[in-house]
Amino acid sequence: MSEQPPALLRLTLPLPPSINEQYATVNGHRVSTAVARQFKRQVRDAIRTLERQGTLHDALRQRFQQGYLALFLDFFFSTPLKRDLDGGLKITQDALCQELNINDNRVVDIHLTKHIDPLQPHLYVELEVIDDWQFDKEYILLG
Repeated sequence: MSEQPPALLRLTLPLPPSINEQYATVNGHRVSTAVARQFKRQVRDAIRTLERQGTLHDALRQRFQQGYLALFLDFFFSTPLKRDLDGGLKITQDALCQELNINDNRVVDIHLTKHIDPLQPHLYVELEVIDDWQFDKEYILLG
């Protein structure tokens, strides 16, 4: 039996809003800000572009939906110390998983890095299926 090619998706996104820019309190309820909603639309648009290009197709989507996943986020900030590294993780993970129709509990490996690009701040993303992922053998999943 031949091995399948790696199930890997690569994309470049704008930087997500900082955690303080993601939510506002309105009438005692936390709601997404316009900036957060805009970022989610940008993720959606990037995914749709990959679909139009043929990079993201049904077979790849299915592998993402059925496998365990590794998420690599490489943040390129304008300055080294203005933003926390992990502040954009959850909104990015949620937006990607929503657009790909993936339950984010399938993400079992996350890697974050911080770089500086003062002229073009951005976020480089890789989402990959881990074909040989196993949970600890002494904790076998029964369900």
